[in-house]
Amino acid sequence: MRYSNLYVPTLKEAPADAEVISHKLLIRAGMIRKLTSGIYTYLPMGLRSLNKVATIVREEMNRAGAQEISMPMVQPGDLWEETGRWQFYGKELLRIKDRHGRDYCLGPTHEEVVTDLVRGEVNSYKQLPINLYQVQSKFRDEIRPRFGLMRGREFVMKDAYSFDADDAGAEASYKAMYAAYSAIFERLGLTFRPVEADSGSIGGSFSHEFMVLAETGEDTIAVCSACEYAANLEKAEVTGEVKPCLDEGPMMVEVATPETHTVEEVAKFLNVHKMQVIKTLLFDADGEAVAALVRGDRELNDIKFKNALDCAELTMASPEQVQEWTGAPVGFAGPVGLKVSRILADNEIKGATDFVVGANKADTHLRHLNLARDVEAEVQYADLRVITEDDPCPRCGGQLTMPKGIEVGHVFKLGTKYSEAMDAKFLDQNGKEQLMIMGCYGIGVSRVVASCIEQNHDENGIVFPPPVAPFEAIVLCLDPKKEEILGKAEEIYNIIEASGADTLLDDRIERPGVKFKDADLVGYPIQIVVGGKGVKNGIVECKDRRTGEKIELGLDNFERDFVAWRRDVWCGWGLTDGDADLDSCR
Repeated sequence: MRYSNLYVPTLKEAPADAEVISHKLLIRAGMIRKLTSGIYTYLPMGLRSLNKVATIVREEMNRAGAQEISMPMVQPGDLWEETGRWQFYGKELLRIKDRHGRDYCLGPTHEEVVTDLVRGEVNSYKQLPINLYQVQSKFRDEIRPRFGLMRGREFVMKDAYSFDADDAGAEASYKAMYAAYSAIFERLGLTFRPVEADSGSIGGSFSHEFMVLAETGEDTIAVCSACEYAANLEKAEVTGEVKPCLDEGPMMVEVATPETHTVEEVAKFLNVHKMQVIKTLLFDADGEAVAALVRGDRELNDIKFKNALDCAELTMASPEQVQEWTGAPVGFAGPVGLKVSRILADNEIKGATDFVVGANKADTHLRHLNLARDVEAEVQYADLRVITEDDPCPRCGGQLTMPKGIEVGHVFKLGTKYSEAMDAKFLDQNGKEQLMIMGCYGIGVSRVVASCIEQNHDENGIVFPPPVAPFEAIVLCLDPKKEEILGKAEEIYNIIEASGADTLLDDRIERPGVKFKDADLVGYPIQIVVGGKGVKNGIVECKDRRTGEKIELGLDNFERDFVAWRRDVWCGWGLTDGDADLDSCR
């Protein structure tokens, strides 16, 4: 491919609305362009990288026994009504009507469609297991699209769905997909970590997220330094037995706390530590008033709280609801006399007494609270708070670290959530009807490209791993006006192409400095410089974009020496180009 024939509109500056580095560099490198909020056009270079990721995904999915299909993006609303997600999914589901007034949606995921497909065709255990996947555009109407391809409204996703006859089969399917995902991200050259995760709106009993580790990641994960435990903060467990405190403590008293709304203000005013203050957080759970109690120096984990309540929808109480339930403005809620249907407290609170809480009265708090003694309503205890680095690993008690990560894949063990709702059954060996056991497995293909850049960049631009780069190599012809130099560049280009590296020949009539800057900006892993001085001396300069290291290769033995050097570049990424042993590169 000649650069002069390629559409690569690079920019010196990123647009003002580009926030994260991947968004800035994808725009500047001429890989994507914004059409409207959260929706992007892929230009030739961006599409090449996207397709390379999709190819590796397909190869590993096929190797794991999955079969590719293609399902419609427009889905009938009545399928979503069957599972109850038409109401539950919320405003992210873009609902539309056809000319006959029938409800449809743009698919954010395809559990309903694939279950409908399989229930109409599969009726015997002999037809199971089945794993079907697709690579397709999805649409989720994000309330605030941001970060370019990281959180857009339209995105490219690989989604797979397994159907098994029993739990053992479902477990095998899950493990196969887990292994396939690990292979995919290893082949892409990404530093990643599988972590335990919450199943969210997809549902199911068990799931793992695959996180690309990056300082700019929007997710924080808890990782043990002593064992293999890793989980996102939504799922990370705070374990350890908490014994009830037997100390009755002083009797509860009411104290005036004028204009003290926050934990910090209350603790300072009463001269107590924040851990002695209990935050009473009010929520609407499926239309019912509920309260969560956590220590003042802790943060409530909303996902844990929602799961403990087993509710479909959980929203923070409005100021009007707070006033109605407590008789006081925001900032003075407390569990004594609280008019809610359920009160859940974090386990940690069980181990102490003598707390400060809101008195459900303006400018007033209660001191010396003993939950067991002073609260008439039943208080249930559960793990409700966000884990911290000071907490021990829930598996081995080891030290935790909290790196940042970007979710690029998610595997779910769904069980019978969808097959039961949609009556997807089969006849077992005894001729009895059984529900199919399902799994769901997604990879954000477009998100992988963006997160790859978040993990691999420098001050000059993108540093692509070879499998993701739009072109693995670029030959920079510094003087294309001279036939001898252009001819030698074309000769080098053909040798590199024949070696298996897809290559771009920069034959533009541009200053060398412009070519060097563009090559670093787009992030081609291998850069070959063909100039008049080098050709005269019988050499070309080769640059490894990842390390910046440069070597000179002789023109006489270029083909042989380039193959060996290219292998070194791949091994530097911990990868193989197909000729090297992967283990020897680690």
